[in-house]
Amino acid sequence: MDKKNALRAGAVTAGTTLMMLLMTSPALALTRDDGDDPGPGLSVGETLGLYVAAPIVLFLVIAGLVMVLDKSRKTQN
Repeated sequence: MDKKNALRAGAVTAGTTLMMLLMTSPALALTRDDGDDPGPGLSVGETLGLYVAAPIVLFLVIAGLVMVLDKSRKTQN
């Protein structure tokens, strides 16, 4: 029974992925649209800071707040 459910889930996932790929059109990024005004690109440092360092720092801040504010571990006297 588990094999049948796994096969069904795989078929649904594959079918959904295939339909999404077939329904999407190419981005045509070389053609500029009216009103398109791209800004300057990010440097390597800015990219790493925005997409690597900032999420790690945010995760550590949230994890630290959860650990500090956790009320389930009460000290016993």
